[in-house]
Amino acid sequence: MTDEPEQLTLDIDGWEGPLDLLLDLARRQKVDLREISILALVDQYLRYVEEAKAIKLELAADYLVMAAWLAYLKSALLLPRDPEAQPDPEELALRLQLRLERLNAMREAGARLIARDRIGRDVFVRGQPEGLRTVRRALWQAEVFDLIAAYGRITARTRPVMHVVADRHVMTLEAALERVSRLLGMTVEWGTIESFLPDAAAGPFRKSALASSFLAALELARQGRVELRQKSPFAPLYLRAPV
Repeated sequence: MTDEPEQLTLDIDGWEGPLDLLLDLARRQKVDLREISILALVDQYLRYVEEAKAIKLELAADYLVMAAWLAYLKSALLLPRDPEAQPDPEELALRLQLRLERLNAMREAGARLIARDRIGRDVFVRGQPEGLRTVRRALWQAEVFDLIAAYGRITARTRPVMHVVADRHVMTLEAALERVSRLLGMTVEWGTIESFLPDAAAGPFRKSALASSFLAALELARQGRVELRQKSPFAPLYLRAPV
């Protein structure tokens, strides 16, 4: 037997070569198994396993199965063959060979996969990946009401708008300042802010006159031209000219 740990090569009486080749030739009846010593085969197999310290366990198991089938085939040759024996030894040997070939193909495929280039070690990715492009296609689903509503919204935005300002009768701040200043010069007594409103003020105009007169009173108080008094929150506001 050679020192190659990856292959079991036999050197016995009647055969010198690999074990798997011996099994194939024995199945096809190209070699006389009666000349093969099973005891010598077992001894060389055990020596092979002991000496090959780094051998793979599954490889040694394959060789063990091959040797067992050789022993089985030789026993089938030596013993009287039963025609009703099932299964046929030659068929079993063929199945074994096919399974071993399939296992060897799987191992080679696994070795090729492991030997491929690895990212980060053999090949490197781009620094700035481009990503995937997203293609969007719109699928519109609309009924007649949706179309009419959309048309109405568009025409409403584009239709010319005419803004008409209603003529409202209001009292401006300038008019209120002039009226409050004039009435303050005519009396020195305290008077409510309502007494400074026009006599004909009513409705919306009265609210406008009251608001403008209140702002006018605050402005005159800031200027020191009027005194204000209010006893409590929301109580009547009184005005008079400074004494």
